Amino acid sequence: MNHINNNADDPSFFQHTLKDSFTCVGRGLHTGLKIVMRVTPGEPDSGIVFVRRDVDSRRSEIQALWNNVSDTRLSTTITNSRGVRVSTIEHLMAALYASGIDNARILLDGPEVPIMDGSAAPFMSLIRQTGKSQQAAERRAIVIKQSISVSDGDKFAGFLPSPVPWMELEIDFDAKPIGKQKLTAPLHEVVFEKDLAEARTFGFREQVNTLHKLGLAQGGSLVNAILIENDEIVNQEGLRFEDEFVRHKMVDCIGDIALIGAHLMGQFSGVQTGHQMNNALIHKLMLHEYAWEYTTVREASKFWRQIMELPHTDDELANEIMSKLDLHIH
Repeated sequence: MNHINNNADDPSFFQHTLKDSFTCVGRGLHTGLKIVMRVTPGEPDSGIVFVRRDVDSRRSEIQALWNNVSDTRLSTTITNSRGVRVSTIEHLMAALYASGIDNARILLDGPEVPIMDGSAAPFMSLIRQTGKSQQAAERRAIVIKQSISVSDGDKFAGFLPSPVPWMELEIDFDAKPIGKQKLTAPLHEVVFEKDLAEARTFGFREQVNTLHKLGLAQGGSLVNAILIENDEIVNQEGLRFEDEFVRHKMVDCIGDIALIGAHLMGQFSGVQTGHQMNNALIHKLMLHEYAWEYTTVREASKFWRQIMELPHTDDELANEIMSKLDLHIH
């Protein structure tokens, strides 16, 4: 097991894109529209770009970045300066980010990413089947140097320094099938694919009519969501994980974090957080430059290697760092 790879040719130091393109077809969760989506390779340093093929080409591109987020009601929506939008991007963004895809173009013939089965697993499968291609450009990183957070009552979201990307999340719902659930895990491709990707989005029967009146959840069904009614799971097949709800919420958080536009070198901690609070956290981070550094993954790795070589007076901190490194799969 390698904790932090010293190899100058470590693939994680470089940007990656897809080896080829892939296409999928599905319904939009909120619009209910049938959407054809084609994900194609992207040029180095181009990032993740959504392209609406059903609008004028001069205003069709939307960069997947935190400052383009325009709506966070039950999903994350991004909008460009010309008012063209794409919604429900979080599951695809999480899959691309966890897979190490830095650059890609996502072509859509409608305003929403298809929901597929309500999880990130179909996207992970398509990315794995297509394969990745290493690019010459260095992968960029945002290193969290000081803790920063946002809160609203009992809701909380924060970034903390960490030698490896790390996630901690706690949710608490009155509904009996959910209750209080907590999960902690490294933000790593293997862990994401094995333990998080298959977790599905969920909703409550009593909210369906209200959502429909708001123009939301038009394409929701038992095929693409877990439905809870009278404290029971309606789906005949039941849950994929005992704590599927917190696992899916972690997928959502990863999709929102991906909108930073660089590789996060730090820990995300959330308590009953959602898309709005996640985006508010990123906004606050960007406004407080003392809390972060924009660099490369190579330089960030050097930084943490130097930290580990220093004599630690704080044994608790040293033990925490070592425990994370031991759990991190490289």
